[in-house]
Order: sequence, then structure tokens, then C-alpha cells
Amino acid sequence: QVHLVESGGGSVQSGGSLRLSCASSGNTYSIPVMAWFRQAPGKEREGVAAVDNAGRTTYADSVKGRFTISRDNARNTLYLQMNSLEPEDTAMYYCAAARFWMPTVQALAVSKYTSWGQGTQVTVSS
Repeated sequence: QVHLVESGGGSVQSGGSLRLSCASSGNTYSIPVMAWFRQAPGKEREGVAAVDNAGRTTYADSVKGRFTISRDNARNTLYLQMNSLEPEDTAMYYCAAARFWMPTVQALAVSKYTSWGQGTQVTVSS
């Protein structure tokens, strides 16, 4: 397992942008799939976006066209660029790393990931 630390959360108004970062203690070259999840109060954790080590990405329908996931293996860092934020995006955002590769259709499942960060809060006001 790797140690993951998220940063970049904050409070913004509707329509604003934030960029989340996730620093890994391990070499991300060796992590086959990394992802962002979020959890709002009273709701289950849900997958937001994932990227494998070949650069293939997948997104939840609710964020397609607004969020972009990327990874910089030279910096051992995962990113999530979030644009056109909406109040419904308010949640704790978590970075996750998988031990094994999986098809993108499975990459937003919580059960596929074994390493998790502590989360960073994103709050969007209307």
C-alpha cells in the first residue's frame, strides 16, 4: 500500500474552479489505476474519475465535461481539475490507488481500491 495525501480543497461559489492534488509516498509508475472518489454527508462514497497508467480515463456521468483527471508520474501526483462547480459537488474528496489493473468500466467501484487518503473538503455555495 501507498500513503496518499490530498490537498487543494476549499470553498467556492457556484461556477468556480478548484484543482485537487494527491501526493503519493510511492512511485506512481507502479500504481496501475488511481482515482478520485467523493462522499457527501449521509450518502455513500461514489467514484468521480479514474485514470490508469496508460492514461485511459473514465468519469462519472455527473462530472463529464466539467472535471479532468490526470497523473504526473514524474511528480508522483494525481490531479483533479474541477470546473463549473455546482452545489451538488459539495463533498469530501478522496484519492485512491489500486493494486491491480482493471477495465475502465470497473474503475469507479470503491471495492477495487486498497489505499486511500484522508480526504479534502470541497464546498460549493450557490
